[in-house]
Amino acid sequence: MCGICGEITFDGSIASVGAVSAMADAMAPRGPDGAGILARDRVAFGHRRLTIIDLSTRSAQPMTDPDLGLSIVFNGCIYNYPELRRELEGKGYQFFSSGDTEVILKAYHAWGTDCVKRFHGMFAFVIHERDSQRVVMGRDRFGIKPFYYSQTKDRIRFASSLQAILAAGDVDTSIDPVALHHYMTFHAVVPPPHTILSGVRKLPPATIRVIEPNGSMKDEVYWRIDYTRTAEDLATSGEVWRDRVLEALRTSVSRRMVADVPVGVLLSGGVDSSVIVSLLAEAGQTGLQTFSIGFEDAHGEVGNEYQYSDLIAERFGTDHHKIFIPSSEMIEAMPATVSAMPEPMVSYDNVGFFLLSREVAKHIKVVQSGQGADEVFGGYHWYPPMASANDPLAAYSKAFFDRSHDRLKSEIAPPYLADHDASLDFVREQFAMAGADDPVDKALRIDSTVMLVDDPVKRVDAMTMAWGLEARVPFLDHELCELAARIPPEHKLKEGGKGVLKDVARQLVPHEVIDRKKGYFPVPALKYISGPVLDMVRDVLGASAAKDRGLFQTQYLDTLFADPPAHITPLRGSELWQVALLEMWLQSHRI
Repeated sequence: MCGICGEITFDGSIASVGAVSAMADAMAPRGPDGAGILARDRVAFGHRRLTIIDLSTRSAQPMTDPDLGLSIVFNGCIYNYPELRRELEGKGYQFFSSGDTEVILKAYHAWGTDCVKRFHGMFAFVIHERDSQRVVMGRDRFGIKPFYYSQTKDRIRFASSLQAILAAGDVDTSIDPVALHHYMTFHAVVPPPHTILSGVRKLPPATIRVIEPNGSMKDEVYWRIDYTRTAEDLATSGEVWRDRVLEALRTSVSRRMVADVPVGVLLSGGVDSSVIVSLLAEAGQTGLQTFSIGFEDAHGEVGNEYQYSDLIAERFGTDHHKIFIPSSEMIEAMPATVSAMPEPMVSYDNVGFFLLSREVAKHIKVVQSGQGADEVFGGYHWYPPMASANDPLAAYSKAFFDRSHDRLKSEIAPPYLADHDASLDFVREQFAMAGADDPVDKALRIDSTVMLVDDPVKRVDAMTMAWGLEARVPFLDHELCELAARIPPEHKLKEGGKGVLKDVARQLVPHEVIDRKKGYFPVPALKYISGPVLDMVRDVLGASAAKDRGLFQTQYLDTLFADPPAHITPLRGSELWQVALLEMWLQSHRI
């Protein structure tokens, strides 16, 4: 896991080493173990390294293979790199390192852009061809690894974080009205290519971009998940699906143990992380370090799930660490948490992951985490109503959207309002795509390929990498997800959701973890804004920067402050926290 950045010019000018150096410096927390810059005429690459595989300097980046005429910067992990290496050696390729970065270089030389179809893992990379001067950018299937860029007619800059793009300067930081619409409506999910800033964009997941020396570009989407089912799929029993999922999960978890350093687990005490721990124990993993976090109770809501994480830790004999964060420390950490966000991320548990990662990084460099199970196996409450929905678009937007376009007109200041219902139009387009005819499948597809990418996955990457911690997500193994897509919805929706995964879990973990009420990362002090949290919010929205910007209509803010608990979104989020977090992020990054 690392931070990558670079600049490519199209007008014949020399790439700016100063800009690349500034971007690399901004990503120092992502890669505390090493740094490097490679500059060659119109191309300059920068890298910050977190050593996980091949701890020697032979795998330092940017990496160049002079015989092949290729250079690369890469962030992520290719879990099947040993198998690919053996295949490439069989083709006559010789290696000077023992890591996965060089495998990508050789794979690209051998198979061209189709190499990505062979990769099992998470990745964002950029390759420069010395002889053709062509540049190739790639991002993994689920967008687990981030990829931001800014572009003018004369050059393009890229980086693993939006903050790094800003550090290089010369960026249009005006608010993107479409992105703002998504943030306020699509539960803070801003799909690519948009970000909240007009001058910064995101390379979509599962995309390869080829850039010619003159600046012309061509994108290829190399993978799409397909929910089409055969007659055999429809006739397959729940028990068979359970056994197939269990075997696929064993493979996925095992793949994510590939490392030259120990790998731990973020153990929330829910089904997903508990299954990961059980499978590692089943595979003979000993001395496994697990980590849980808890907060103070607030407004009658318990701020930890220790009883469940303790149960799993005891059952499987892990080296368990319980981390408790008082509300005062959480509030103190909020500025640093917001600063670590590459985009405004409204979920309460950002600060939880930030503080958890801080403590975990004191013990270990790599963890497995349970993100993705709800989106892949149907764990959210809005999936069952979709099964009987005559109008899938209306059912989904009613459950997931924070507000309607008409209501947004009375909340956002007119200069910032999109001229159309951008969020509803986006979901309509997604639902109309081939490959998911069932309403539940439509919801699962948009959640796993859009919402998941730009909410839970982005959150975990940002908060862990703020402390030089690599997070791996076995539920997003693409072969596991392709299998899950073939499973008919009724097997996923039973038992209140994630039925087939719960069937798997019953063979592995105590029933108390499975039959409990569904939990989320609890941070009650932020969910119920009062006391010091309310004071912090007042300071942010009352600051001169917020008043000068004038994003929100005054009457709307007055209504929120008059009674914060009365204004809660359908997904149980605070509207006041939503608007405050956005302004907090803009101020933190001096926008």
